[in-house]
Amino acid sequence: MSDTPGRLLSLLSLLQTPREWPGSELARRLAVSPRTIRRDIDRLRDLGYPVRATMGAEGGYRLAAGTAMPPLLVDDEEAVAIAVGLRTAARQAVTGIEEASVRALAKLEQVLPSRLRHRVSALGAATVPVSLSTGGATVDPEHLTTLASVIANRERLRFHYLAADGAESRRHVEAGHLVPSGRRWYLLAFDLERDDWRIFRVDRMQRLLPTGVRVERRELPAPDTATYVRERMFSLAPTYRAVVTVHLPIADVRERLGDSPEALEPVGETRTHVRSHTDTLEYLAFQLVQLGCEFEVHEPPELVAYLQELRGRIDRAIPPEAVRDELTP
Repeated sequence: MSDTPGRLLSLLSLLQTPREWPGSELARRLAVSPRTIRRDIDRLRDLGYPVRATMGAEGGYRLAAGTAMPPLLVDDEEAVAIAVGLRTAARQAVTGIEEASVRALAKLEQVLPSRLRHRVSALGAATVPVSLSTGGATVDPEHLTTLASVIANRERLRFHYLAADGAESRRHVEAGHLVPSGRRWYLLAFDLERDDWRIFRVDRMQRLLPTGVRVERRELPAPDTATYVRERMFSLAPTYRAVVTVHLPIADVRERLGDSPEALEPVGETRTHVRSHTDTLEYLAFQLVQLGCEFEVHEPPELVAYLQELRGRIDRAIPPEAVRDELTP
C-alpha cells in the first residue's frame, strides 16, 4: 500500500480493535514491510495516538489510553449508533452531558454522509423514547445541532418564535449560548431588532434559518451564563418559599428531596418540618405531591390556593360513576 495517508488510516482502524497486533501481522494485512509499520507507528505517535509496544512472542502493538482524546475512526454502523445515542441524550437533557452531547452531535452530523444521515433521521423518527420525568416539551435534536453550529460559526440566525400566549414573532439574533434546564433547552441570544439579550425556549422556535452572515463574537451579559439565564427566568415569574409539615421521618424526606430543602427539622419520629428553597408554585406543588404522603402547608397562602385549584381539577377529572362505584358497599 503506497498511499501513506490511506495506510495510516487503515493502520489506525486496526489498532482501535482492543487486541495486541504483532508487527508481522500488521505488515501482512497492509502489504508493507515491518520497517514501514514501525515508521507508521511513529507517525501515529507524533499525531497524538498513544500506541504501546510490548516485547516477546506474545507482544505487539496496541492503542492505549492517553492524556488527550485523539480522533477516532468508526464504521457506518458505529457512526449511526453514536448519532442516535447523542440525539437521545440531547432530547432527554441528561444532567451533566447535555451541552457536550449537542456539540458532539453537531460535529458528527456535519461529516456524516447523506446515506447515514438519512438512516439516523429515519431511526429517530421511528423511535419513541419513554421518559420517566415529568414536564418539559420535547426538542428537535436537529434544532439543537443547528443552534450549536450557528454558535460555533458566530453566524446570525432568523427564526419564528411562539410566545407563551400564542403570539408569533420573527426574530433576528446573534446566538450566544445553549442552556439546558431539566427537560427544556433555552437559547441566550442578542436580539438585533430589540438591541438587547433575550432568552428563548428552543421548543418554541420554528423555521430556523442560518443567514450565513458571520460576526465577531459578542460579549455575553454575564460570566456565568447558566446562572444568568436562571436568574432572568426567575425574575419573570413570581417565586415563593414553602413552609410545610411532611408526614415522613426526616431521613425519608432527605432521601426523596435531596439537597433541595434549605432546612429540615424533625417533628417527632414520623414527621418533618420543611423550609424549601425559593421556587414557583407549580414546582413546589409538584415536589410535595410526588412525596406520596400526607402534608400540611403553613406558608405561603398562594401555595394553599394553588393546591386547592389542583384539587378542583382532579375532582372534575373523575367521572361521577367512578365515585359512585367506590362508595357502593
